[in-house]
Amino acid sequence: MIKKIICLILLYLCISCSNNNSNLDINNNKNLLSEPETLYKLAKINFDEQNFELSREQFKEIKKLFPLSNEAIQSEIMIAFINYIQMDYDNAILNYRRIIDKYPSHKDLDYIYYMIAMCNYEQLQNEALDGYYNDLALNSFDQVIKRFPDSKYSKDSRQKIILVKSNIAAKHMEIGRFYLDNQKYIAALNRFKIVVDDFSMTKFTPEALHRMVEIYYEMGMYEDSKNTAALLGYNYPESKWYKYSYNLVEQNDSEETFLKKIRNFFDG
Repeated sequence: MIKKIICLILLYLCISCSNNNSNLDINNNKNLLSEPETLYKLAKINFDEQNFELSREQFKEIKKLFPLSNEAIQSEIMIAFINYIQMDYDNAILNYRRIIDKYPSHKDLDYIYYMIAMCNYEQLQNEALDGYYNDLALNSFDQVIKRFPDSKYSKDSRQKIILVKSNIAAKHMEIGRFYLDNQKYIAALNRFKIVVDDFSMTKFTPEALHRMVEIYYEMGMYEDSKNTAALLGYNYPESKWYKYSYNLVEQNDSEETFLKKIRNFFDG
């Protein structure tokens, strides 16, 4: 009988200890879930698994529960990044600009400016269409370089600027060709000059110079045609556009020589 009583007491103690441990675990879990660091990790796990809507809600909850925490700031950045991933560029830019306004001294401010530029860059249109986002992207990347010259995002911003300028140059070339086809030589010439003067680093410069050679030739401005062809040959001697210009200028020289011979015959 005494043995049975002792066994019951030991069983009760074991159960009590077990319950106490369970309660401790539950309390510990509750404490963990009330910490912004843990909540942020959970939201980030869902983000990494591409559960974007769930992670967005979790990031919003962190902002709501712990507005003064570092995790709240990082959650705002992640919400904007989710907008960017989902190509909701307007809301992404809006959220990034709010972060700039709220935290003007944030350590990752270069990244925020860079992401605004990327939102504009990814909306670049075909060169034949309206180039509204060309200027926005160009100005945005320029801000990154000027504000954060030593940032790791500056190098990529410089490369992106070249690509944006190529897009702008392509637009001018498209319009210039249209004017040239319709024999609006002055309007065409102005477009090609913009490419040569402002976007000389792009691949369109040799063609732009050749088109200028063509226009001068068509307008009877043979000396300007020759000078432009010489400039093209000096800078791009291996270009096919120089070969086209050379043939055009040589053709003009041959015609002039032939006319001189005729005049000399009648004068003599």
